[in-house]
Amino acid sequence: MTAPADAAHVAHFADCARFVTVEAAENRRLARDTYRLRFFCPSIAERIVPGQFVMLRLAGSNDPLLGRPLALYDTVLDEGGRPVGVDVVYLVVGKLTRKLAALAPGQPLEVWGPLGNGFGPQTAGGFGPQAAGGIPPQPSEHLVMVAGGIGQTPFPALAQETLGRRQYGSPPRSAARAGRVTLCYGARSREYLAGVEEFERLGVSVQISTDDGSAGRHGLVTELLSKILNEAKTSCRVVCCGPERMLEAVAELTCRAGVPCQISLETPMACGIGICFSCVAKVREPSGGWDYRRTCVEGPVFDAAAIEF
Repeated sequence: MTAPADAAHVAHFADCARFVTVEAAENRRLARDTYRLRFFCPSIAERIVPGQFVMLRLAGSNDPLLGRPLALYDTVLDEGGRPVGVDVVYLVVGKLTRKLAALAPGQPLEVWGPLGNGFGPQTAGGFGPQAAGGIPPQPSEHLVMVAGGIGQTPFPALAQETLGRRQYGSPPRSAARAGRVTLCYGARSREYLAGVEEFERLGVSVQISTDDGSAGRHGLVTELLSKILNEAKTSCRVVCCGPERMLEAVAELTCRAGVPCQISLETPMACGIGICFSCVAKVREPSGGWDYRRTCVEGPVFDAAAIEF
């Protein structure tokens, strides 16, 4: 397997990333086993866009050796409105995240980024808007964000950008707008729901489902999406992040409804910069076949119709 010949021209290729050592500025619990970590790094904050991520590891430690990918939750602005800090949100599931949960302000971290393509016209393989069947997101009346588990983390920044409240990137990019934004958020139970109030403050309509019925609808988050698509009277588009089975179900629903959909894969990564090929995904090509694409470089955001689940 070889990378496409034009891989070096990916808009956010990893050799444009910054590798920095920073200090944890804040590490706040949001919900059960869920924390928001803040660090200050203007060189990353001013360039990162919704859907991109950073790789993060503990400074001065090789246990664990490899970093972990964490999506942009939002950037932090200084008094002049300049992006200077980055917020990421993580769920405690393994050795690194358990150690992160015990991290105190002032402790050092190694971070490299921004990485990946993010939500936008370069989606669907990273090689231009028509690659792998990709279509640049167009302005719509309604953006529906579907999140499962910790999959809500890329969406606060995207919601603000879509509603015209914030711009991201350097130079600030123009993004597809929507008149309203809905978050369909699925979690195991009420105690795992993180950031709901923040989404509501941003003007996002939040619909919740839980596996145990302790909050919102008792059932799958895809049931919320199906109802929205069935009742839609205006143009809409969908973005989605979460477990693979949920992504596949959302892709099927939006395909049947003829609604454009972008999905952010949560494929495990080792290097984050495209050299190890451990995070490949099967992506359909316009010719009808398929090829592998690296989630960390050509993704993590792909056109839902292009993914071979």
